[in-house]
Parts: sequence; structure tokens; C-alpha cells
Amino acid sequence: MRALARLLRSLPLLLISPLLVAISALALLFVDVVWKLFGRPAVRRDRKPSTAAVSVVIPNWNGRDLLEKYLPSVETALAGNPANEIVVVDNGSSDGSAEMLREKFPRVKVLALERNLGFGGGSNAGFRAAANDVVVLLNSDMRVEPDFLAPLLEGFSDERVFAVSCQILFAPDRLREETGLTQGWWEDGQIRVRHRNDPAVTGLYPCFYGGGGSCAFDRRKFLELGGFDPLFEPFYMEDTDLGYLAWKRGWKVLYQPQSVVFHEHRGTIGKRFRQEQIDAVLNKNYLLFCWKNIHETPRLAGHFFFAWAGVVVSALFGEAPPRPTLDGLWRAFRRLPRAVVSRWRARGLAAVSDTEALLRPLGGYFRDCFEPISGAPERPRVLFVSPYPICPPVHGGGVFMYQTLRELARLAEVHVLALLDHSDQLPANQELGEFCASTEFLVRMEGRVKYFGSIVPHAVREFQNDDLAWLVHRQIYTRNIDVVQLEYTPLAQYLGEFHKLSSILFEHDIYFQSIARALEYMRSPLEKIAARFEYLRALHYELRMLRRCDRVQVCTVENRQYLESFLPSMAGRIQPGLRAGIDTTRYRVEDRCPAHSSTMLFLGGFRHAPNQIAVDWFVRQVLPRILRDRPEAKLVVVGPDPPPAHAYADFGAAVEFTGFVEDIREPLAKHAVFLCPIRNGSGVRVKLLEAFAAGIPVVSTRIGAEGLARVDGEFCLLADDPDGFAERVLRVLAGPEETREMVLRARTEVEQNWDMARITRKLVESYRDALREKRGATVSAGGPS
Repeated sequence: MRALARLLRSLPLLLISPLLVAISALALLFVDVVWKLFGRPAVRRDRKPSTAAVSVVIPNWNGRDLLEKYLPSVETALAGNPANEIVVVDNGSSDGSAEMLREKFPRVKVLALERNLGFGGGSNAGFRAAANDVVVLLNSDMRVEPDFLAPLLEGFSDERVFAVSCQILFAPDRLREETGLTQGWWEDGQIRVRHRNDPAVTGLYPCFYGGGGSCAFDRRKFLELGGFDPLFEPFYMEDTDLGYLAWKRGWKVLYQPQSVVFHEHRGTIGKRFRQEQIDAVLNKNYLLFCWKNIHETPRLAGHFFFAWAGVVVSALFGEAPPRPTLDGLWRAFRRLPRAVVSRWRARGLAAVSDTEALLRPLGGYFRDCFEPISGAPERPRVLFVSPYPICPPVHGGGVFMYQTLRELARLAEVHVLALLDHSDQLPANQELGEFCASTEFLVRMEGRVKYFGSIVPHAVREFQNDDLAWLVHRQIYTRNIDVVQLEYTPLAQYLGEFHKLSSILFEHDIYFQSIARALEYMRSPLEKIAARFEYLRALHYELRMLRRCDRVQVCTVENRQYLESFLPSMAGRIQPGLRAGIDTTRYRVEDRCPAHSSTMLFLGGFRHAPNQIAVDWFVRQVLPRILRDRPEAKLVVVGPDPPPAHAYADFGAAVEFTGFVEDIREPLAKHAVFLCPIRNGSGVRVKLLEAFAAGIPVVSTRIGAEGLARVDGEFCLLADDPDGFAERVLRVLAGPEETREMVLRARTEVEQNWDMARITRKLVESYRDALREKRGATVSAGGPS
């Protein structure tokens, strides 16, 4: 009933909402067309501001008590330099603020306005009255640290710096809603903003905008942009707008955590406006921000679609900020004429696209765009990002990652960023810190919810994590990263299209190929339908993302050929033989002393579906044939998360599950034959590399040995049907000496082509090649950029 009543109240405005959206869109389109015909970009004359002195501007409206409380801290911070000044802009206060200032703070310059111009209008007046190149804009409820000014001024190190924001702290018993480290992104047709709380950011760092009440600005640039736009009156979003204009102008906005201020949050606005009033103003201003600033046609079209859809959803199901509302749309529509004027001016100021302006405040793109980087360092700095825990290496991918890191850390400066399933895994993974330059771990929360009909594969959405995206960029910037090494297809969403940094993806397996190969083993029709849909999503996603990579690492030549059949333009950028390998020195053929002449070994974790299918196929279709000839034969399955004991109870003692073992060299040494009955999946089986290195005879399917063995009997015995597989196992059990030459050939193959030390040297050279392509042919010593 409440929903019905809400709908009836909003029905008239809801009915005309398409018209409001259409008129607004056409008005902005008209501005864009006219601009392209007659518009002229504003000339930019960048100049580094003088930091010899500053002007502090404090807008005030009936904040006498706040000024009395916090202004002394500002005077203390500015003492010692007579050229510094404090300008309080009194917005027509009725509480005697101006008189109090003249009486108690005679050195403060008071700019008394006859009426309240709001935060933006008062600030603009203060900037015009300021005498110095750098203006620090503070809210009246800010208390500053005595040493807050010097680090703030350090940020104005070149002519492209527009603003430097302070770090904002609150009392210990208060929720920290602001930090000064702002982030902005585009989502569902709107700009989204937030404050990040990241203690690891200890020096100057790019941010999306400088908070209007806690930031230093280059006065000339501020006035060049027109100051705070009255479009956003009475409050909020004017500082976001200004920061975005600065980025589009080609300037920088920085955050300085060493400059600390304390904020009594919403000391003025929060006391004089109800929360619903504040939300209504924000809802309107989110729309107006896009109408003024978003100039890329696809983004603007998406904005109007989501705006109208959001209005309808809000009318039917209630408001949920920041989703657009009918009231917000109507309020914004009433300001459309002013938005048209602001849009014309914003187009003239823009020097880069919306896409570029949204990317540059991210740490990685900021480094790529603004930092001086040249040459291919002898020891490249590598950010190694994993979606899974690396230690202990309980699955094939874990082995590849762990052993790569051990070798890579000798040849490069490696920084690890890995997701953990739960905090209990942290102690084991801290081992990586013993040989890597740095490690950082993020306990993985659930990924984005699965949307019905989404074109993003489920396996990718599972790893969509805003915090991980932030950490990738923060590490690139703070660690001066050269190469971003991403593991597994789902992490392709974190690829950066850089000009001077390299983005490289290791496809442990080809996701859409693995889905296709698994279809025949699915019993349920619904499961097959869902898998086919996932296949189409994976095919679309994977091929699109791989094009963005500077290099794609794959396990085998077969993997490369398969991908190149879809992406012929990437020939030369898809590289096998750089990542899939093991440390062969850990395995010795002479250590083999089979204690059981009739035991067969399978190795693999059962969270991996191909291992489940493989064991089930072998036990139900191959094992009975073996037992007919050798009743004493026994299958030993080693690996974590085994199926319950009753799953194969009919086979009694012929099947044994041992679970996880710390060192797999022991079972490899004592059993007679190694089995790899893999029926689906993609990539290289690390279990086969380990078996080859350990000298145990191997019987495998062709898919199981893909990329390692192509001829039956060369490195292992190959068979795909139950009879053939059983015959080859029985052959090994009957006389392992007959396979001695095959075992030695397999060991030699692993030593020559799959040894981790050898292939990691080639890996580092591939990094240098990728960097030379982007930065030129010089080789640098690899010092800080």
C-alpha cells in the first residue's frame, strides 16, 4: 500500500519525466553541435605558483563559535611569515561573526558580504581578494596542525599542479567519513565519488578532487576555471566539479597525508539542514555534474538512460541514494539553462577526454602519464597479482606462481599482491616476504552479485573487487612499477592500457576452451544451458581483454595456436614457455625406490572440476579392467579436499584417498605408475612435470599431456579410451624396466624446456622487450624513476 501511495503521489511528474529527460538531452546535444562548429578552446598558460607565502580563505555563515574555537590554530600555523594572510569571508552572518573577528582577531582580513552567497560564492570572493599565489581554503570548523602548511606547499612542485589536499582526521570516537584521499569513477551512467582510508599512502598521491574546505589551490588556475560554479548551489559537488575540470584541463590534483587537519563534520550545513534536504541537493547535483562535464556521447547517452531508469525505479520502490529521483530530476531540469552555459564553458576548458580524465587520478595511470620513465631496466620492478593464495602451493597454478616468484625475485624487484580466501591463510603466505621486495594481501570478500543476463562471466564477477583495483594502482605508483603481471583470466579486468608500463596476463588455462571441453561431462540439461551461456560470455570477455595485453603468457604451443586462431592479430604477443615449469633440481630419478609394484598414483586437488571428472572416469571405467588382470592393484589418490569415503565404497581397498601431503616427492618415489586421466580443461598439468622430473612412468590422456607429450611412448604412454588406458597401465605394472628409456627422455625434456630457472631468465628478457617497445631501445640501471 505504501508503494502504491508513493506511486500515486509521483504519477504526474513520472508521466512527464521522459519529456524532461528528452528536453535536457536535446539541449546538451545542441550545445555540443554548436561548439563543434563555432567553439574555441581556452588558451592554457601554465605557471608554477610562488610558495613564499599563502592566503588562507575561510568562508563563514553564522559560525562565530566555530571561528573562536578553531581560528587560533590557523594563526599559529601561519605565524612567522608576515606575508601570510587569513581572509574570512562573512556570508551576511547575523550572529556577530564579523564584529567578533575585528575585536579578537585584528590581523585577520574580514571580507563582509551583504548577503549569503553560499560556500561557493563566498569562496570565490575570497580567492579574488587573496594576495598570494597559493590559497588554502578551509571550512570554519577546521582545526589545523601547527606544521600542516609546509608539506602542503611541497606539492606545488611543477606548473601542472592545480591543488593539494590535506589529510582530514576526526576525533577518535567519530566515524571517519572523509580522509582527503578522494576517488572518482564512472558507474551506471553517473559519477561516483568516495574517500579512501589508506594508511599505506604516506606521501604525495593523486586524488580525484581536493575537498573544498581542506585544500590548497593555485589561485590563478582556480580563477581560470571560473572558481566554484553557482550551478551547484547551495552546497556540495562544487569541489568535485572543480577537480574534474582540472584533470580535463590537463592539470594534477594531489593528496598530501603529511598535512593534517581536523574536521568537525558538517559543522554548519549539518546543523542547519535536515538529512533529506542534503540528499535532495546531492541528487540534483549528481545530475548537473554530468550535464556540465560529460562530453563523450556514449557516456552521456548512458547517463540519460540510467537517469530515467533510476527515476522510475525510485518512484516505484523508494529512494536509494545516489540513484536519481523524480525530485532530483525536476530540480536539475529547472537549472538546465544554467547547465547549458556551464557546459559551453567546460567544453572550452577541456584539454583531454572524459575517459582520460577519469583514468589520470588513478595511481598507475598517473605514473604512466606524468612520471619521467625511460629505458628497460636490468632489474624491472614487477607487480605480481594473484587471485588466489600462493602458499602452500597446493594446486598446479600455485606451484607455477610460487616457483616463478622464487626465481623471479633473483632477477627483478618483485612486489606481490594476492587475494586470500580467509585470514587464516595469511601466516603461510608471509613466507613470500622472505624473498620478494614486498607483499600485500587482501582477504577476498564475495565478488559482485550475479546479475541475470549479465555479459560478464561469473568467474570474472567473482573477482570484481574495488579494493583490489585500488591496491593495484597504489602499488604501481608507490613502488614505481614497470611491469604488471596478472595471473589467471579473471584478473584481466585489472589490465591497464599504459603508454610506458607493460600489462601482462598469464592464462593458466584458456577459460572458454575449458568450458567447451567440460560440456560433454555435464548430466543436467539446465547445467549444460548455463554452461553454454557462460561459454559465450567467456568467449566475448576473454578475446576482448586479451587484445588489451602487451603480452599474453600461455602454457603450451597448442594454447598459443588455439588463441591465435581467434586472434590472428596478436601473433607474436602470445608467448608459451615462459611461466609453466618446475624447479627440476628438487627431483632426483635415482631417489625412486617403488615400495609397491602394483600401486597407481593420482595427484590433484578436488576443488578443481577436471580432477573430479578424471578420477571418476578412471575408477568407474578403467580400474575394473585393470583389476581383472591384477586384483592386487590399488589406486592411491593424493590431494586436498578429497571426495567422501563412501563415494567409491564399492571398490573397497582398491581405492585410497590420502588427502593433502606436504611433500609430493615421497609418493612420486614409492608408487609404480603415475596416472593423468584428465578429460577436460586447458593448460599444462604441473603434476606431469613433477612426475617426469621424479622419474616415475606416466600414463595419460592426450588432453592430460597436452603441450608436453604428442607421441605415445616418447615421454609417456597415451590413451583416451578405457581399454587402451588400462592396457598401458598394465604394461607398466608388468615390467617398469620396459619404460626406462621413456622415463629418462621425459626427465631430459623437463630439464631442457620446463626448468623454472631457465624459463624465468627468458621471462625477464620478455619483460625488457615489452618495455623497450614502449619506452625505446635503451637499457637503464633500474633506479627509481
